[in-house]
Amino acid sequence: MFIGFGALARDVGLTVAQAVFVSASVFALPGQVVLADQIGQGAALAGAFFAVTLTAIRLMPLTASLLPHVRDGVSPRWSQFAMSHIIAVTTWIESMRRLPPLPLELRVPYFVGFGAVLFSSNMAATVVGYLIAGSVPPALSAALIFLTPIYFFLSLIGASRDLSDAIALPCGFIMGPLIYLVAPGFDLVITGLVAGTLAYGVLRWREGKS
Repeated sequence: MFIGFGALARDVGLTVAQAVFVSASVFALPGQVVLADQIGQGAALAGAFFAVTLTAIRLMPLTASLLPHVRDGVSPRWSQFAMSHIIAVTTWIESMRRLPPLPLELRVPYFVGFGAVLFSSNMAATVVGYLIAGSVPPALSAALIFLTPIYFFLSLIGASRDLSDAIALPCGFIMGPLIYLVAPGFDLVITGLVAGTLAYGVLRWREGKS
């Protein structure tokens, strides 16, 4: 929810132009939230760069799995690099569902059109969230910021496909608040590592028994 990001950007002291620039250049919402959080904490540029890079690494397998469905054998190579910029969780989920049944010549127009709609609407939502956050009661402004983690959680549920997802999600949901009490600042990394490793181990164990 880019409305939530707009509210968060205002909360950490960004201008509306800076918030829109972050949405356009980073695009994937987790990276934008991490960058805004680093700015709010006054982190050094190198630290912010490293933190955003870590969140972006997860998009590499999404890009590698999606681009073969987008290639039409006609579009130049540079266009594929340009299209990879708009690959995020939402575009990946919908494109993996809708592209394979389409004729090859319609896949690039569909992906570019879908991505352009998301891109422009996200910029507009960032501005709306930024402006609303400055004109509503503090409680409602906080609720707007809270839309972002809710969106992440629901997106993860919607993207779940197999047993490992079914294990990792509830484990992370339970472990996250507990680990935050022990290691705030590293809670998301530790939770993801432990819950993901546990889910992978259970899946391999089941495969070994079958």
